[in-house]
Amino acid sequence: MVHPIIVWLKNDLRIADNPALHAAAATGHPLVILYILDDAIAGKWKIGGASRWWLHNSLKALNDDLKAMGGLLTLRLGDALTIIPDMVTKLKAQAVYWNRSYEPYALRQAEQLSRVLEKLQVEAKTFQGNLLIEPWEISNKQGGYYKVFTQYWQSCLKTLEVPNPLPRPLKIAFHREDIVSDLLGDWKLLPVKPNWAKGFEELWRPGEKHAIRNLERFLENSIADYDRKRDFPAEVGTSQLSPYLHFGEISPRIIWKSLIPFLEASKERYLTEIGWREFSYYLLYHFPKLPDEPFNNRFKEFPWEDNDNRLHAWQKGLTGYPFVDAGMRQLWHTGWMHNRVRMIVASFLTKDLLIPWQKGESWFWDTLVDADLANNSASWQWVAGCGADAAPYFRIFNPVLQGRKFDPDGEYIKKWVPELGQLPEKYLHCPWEAPEVLLSSFGVKLGYTYPYPIVDHAEARIAALEAFKY
Repeated sequence: MVHPIIVWLKNDLRIADNPALHAAAATGHPLVILYILDDAIAGKWKIGGASRWWLHNSLKALNDDLKAMGGLLTLRLGDALTIIPDMVTKLKAQAVYWNRSYEPYALRQAEQLSRVLEKLQVEAKTFQGNLLIEPWEISNKQGGYYKVFTQYWQSCLKTLEVPNPLPRPLKIAFHREDIVSDLLGDWKLLPVKPNWAKGFEELWRPGEKHAIRNLERFLENSIADYDRKRDFPAEVGTSQLSPYLHFGEISPRIIWKSLIPFLEASKERYLTEIGWREFSYYLLYHFPKLPDEPFNNRFKEFPWEDNDNRLHAWQKGLTGYPFVDAGMRQLWHTGWMHNRVRMIVASFLTKDLLIPWQKGESWFWDTLVDADLANNSASWQWVAGCGADAAPYFRIFNPVLQGRKFDPDGEYIKKWVPELGQLPEKYLHCPWEAPEVLLSSFGVKLGYTYPYPIVDHAEARIAALEAFKY
């Protein structure tokens, strides 16, 4: 009897360039392709609402792909440290293969599982499938870890050799006996009523084949102008690959190699974004408290303000600043927000409102389809000024000037804040400056159809600068 190999999938929901799957398939042994939903292990960072919508559709797409190859995706709910050893024993599996994850709880879990499997005399084999560079491979001259992105990335580029992506296995032998699998629908990952994910369905198609199509679209239509267009949210100037990358429906190696033929300026700018993702995981690995505590220790006693009314106005896109509100409404409707706008809304929350960055991080975690523990926490800390390579405390984005610069025609605001859509461009970014008679002629009544600003930016900036001197 040929004993099966269990391939444990996590955030690597793809067939192409999947090192664990590729290596297991190459043995010729029958495979059990397993995904475990383990909410308990992640604690407060269990998968958020928007990401659960994506996960449901991604797992369905992967199962369809495996069915086309004559196989099946096995789904189990619960503790991997219980489920995997139990499956190993029942199936007499000879090995468990998986691609490494780097969240603190995932690292602990992998170490514990390896010990359990060793006692069972079953091989545990792990692979690098989700990053270009392992976090422990790069160190500074003192033997420590880099705390500045530019220095880190320059060091990476000196030694980085990205291998060619692995092809899809031409053939996979699947184990077909004694497999107990949950039904995906029983996990209740999708919203019921109201269906708040309706807007997601208009924009996104999760799954590996759609990840590749998005990459091809980006390379065909946008990469040449990426360096110029990436900051303008009304333009289709970004790849929108972040959720596919987070769930592993596409690998960073595939993206990296696909960019080789293209123009240097745009390519280098885009690869720097890939580098920031690598840096975020690097920071999380070396500072596991990154999602919860300030990287810069002096911020532990920072005088943040808890104001539920202002937080709620920010969450719902009702701050009275149209560019901020457009971003927050885009997030709620689509599960995604343009990167430039992410910086502006984060600056507004942490600098204008002095609300703790963890509140924004938590909201993004629940509402983003690309919510990524490393990227989300590193980026929020960067904007707040307390992270590694952080934005200087005196960098406080002016939401009006940022809007005028990056949405000069107001197209982004008109789409997401339609109640202001008829206003002349002069007042789109600052409706409170428009004469009341003009506002009235376009059906706008501040305080009723659209809110007054919840803070005065000039005054808030002064207060923030004073607070950051503490």
